[in-house]
Amino acid sequence: MSQNRPNILYIMDDQHRWDYLGSMGADFVKTPNLDRLAERGTQFTQCITNCPVCAPSRIAVASGLQPVRLGALGNNNFLPRTATTYYQRLRDHNYYVGCVGKLDLAKPDGYNGRDGDRPATYMWGFTHPVEVEGKSHAGRGRIPQGPYNHFLKEKGLLDAFVDDYSARSGPKTSHDSVLPTEAFADTYIGQRSVQWIEDIPDDFPWHLFVSFVGPHSPFDPPTEYAERYRNAEMPAPIPATSKGKPQNVENSRKGLTEAEILKTRRQYCAYIELIDAQIGEILDAVEKRGMMDNTYIIFTSDHGEMLGDHGLYGKSVAYEASLRVPLIVAGPNIEGGRVSDEPVELIDTNATICEWAGLSPQENIDAQSLGPILRGETDDHRTESVSQIRNFRLIRTKTHKLVENQNDMNELYDLKNDPNELNNIAREKPDIVKKLSSRLGERFTEGAWLRG
Repeated sequence: MSQNRPNILYIMDDQHRWDYLGSMGADFVKTPNLDRLAERGTQFTQCITNCPVCAPSRIAVASGLQPVRLGALGNNNFLPRTATTYYQRLRDHNYYVGCVGKLDLAKPDGYNGRDGDRPATYMWGFTHPVEVEGKSHAGRGRIPQGPYNHFLKEKGLLDAFVDDYSARSGPKTSHDSVLPTEAFADTYIGQRSVQWIEDIPDDFPWHLFVSFVGPHSPFDPPTEYAERYRNAEMPAPIPATSKGKPQNVENSRKGLTEAEILKTRRQYCAYIELIDAQIGEILDAVEKRGMMDNTYIIFTSDHGEMLGDHGLYGKSVAYEASLRVPLIVAGPNIEGGRVSDEPVELIDTNATICEWAGLSPQENIDAQSLGPILRGETDDHRTESVSQIRNFRLIRTKTHKLVENQNDMNELYDLKNDPNELNNIAREKPDIVKKLSSRLGERFTEGAWLRG
């Protein structure tokens, strides 16, 4: 028996913006289970993704490295085999290491295996893998790409699902799922996670990475949940402006009407409530096994969703709705109901998990453990956070954000006085631009020439 060491449950959903949580003050979306988790632990309000797109963000969490160090700045990237993952470190420290859901560590290779346990998952460090296709991945065709496709085929639902997805294009096609709630992708992931927790032996500590595929677009909750939000009031989107914005932002605008934006927001909230319900069942499964007192729990997302703000949808932009993600951490000796406004990067969860497992800090990674804050030893973490994708890189302090756009204008925002990022003050504040630009360069080069 090795149960003096803690279990670790890491729950990540996909494209969940930071402010669509009840515990963050959003009274228009129901997230009772995540709200209770926040009451039990610490909520970080200023966590950003290291790259605002799926695969690089997840590669960064797995490795603890800024994704640019691995050449991973788009969804067509693989996690290099030479990179050490925290999954491998836990496995080698005698942990059962499981996953249920989307991994995106080899996104260009679309076949996940009949049972979600293709050999690559063991190479990455998983001992009990259930890798599940993303929704759009599952909806590509009638040849199953993983366990969820096979599940739909067995239920006689695959053809209807694929037909529906072949007709969807962009945020305007945010109609309800053609699937019943019990066959919906995130219900499947939730229930497979419950099963995993019920079945895992208790002779070794375990780590389970649960990765929901929503509330990623298309915003297609089952009708049961969508009905709860049909007439719900929603916050208005941040208006679109061309002043002080780079050309790629102007080119990416979708031109949806107010009514269309309202519908997408209602569907998005309905989708979040379904995921929250599944999270509740996962937490109940831990409780039923008598493991809650010895289990650390993380909830976060890989990146956000613009959802009509600035006229944009999706991610891959530098604005707060795309960049910031929820982060709640609870578990043994973590005081409940605490809120931290410190700058945090999503990769910091990597170093935190390794510390919980009793591992020494990994050399030459960019992640920094949140342990000292969670133990109440300090209120300080980082002085700034950084993120990078192909066409920009940015640095975000407690007061300002500088975005360096490739072959386009810089953007500087006063996050205290202009939280909606409507007024680009880069020209008016060249001194702040210079200072932050210098620090941004340091953050992406510090120690690099000494690294093996």
